[in-house]
Amino acid sequence: MPKSVPLNIRVKPEVRTLIDRAAELLGKNRTDFMLEASQRATEEALLDRPVFTVEPDIHAPFLARLDAPPQPNERLRRTMTTKAPWDAA
Repeated sequence: MPKSVPLNIRVKPEVRTLIDRAAELLGKNRTDFMLEASQRATEEALLDRPVFTVEPDIHAPFLARLDAPPQPNERLRRTMTTKAPWDAA
């Protein structure tokens, strides 16, 4: 098992009290409660980001297509001229 390293934070007393109350309700100590909560928030933040993987030989063409302006066509024209449902009255 990897060695653990310290992580220090400063917090207002009322926040510490709130954390301690929540940890106690769940039968955990403050450290375990905070580590689990921060790990969960970290995973949610990372999972909320889209990840695209492409082969090296198509990376540049892929980026070029993303950066290129859309080509005019009927569907795009219709989308851009249709009122949003919340704007239609």
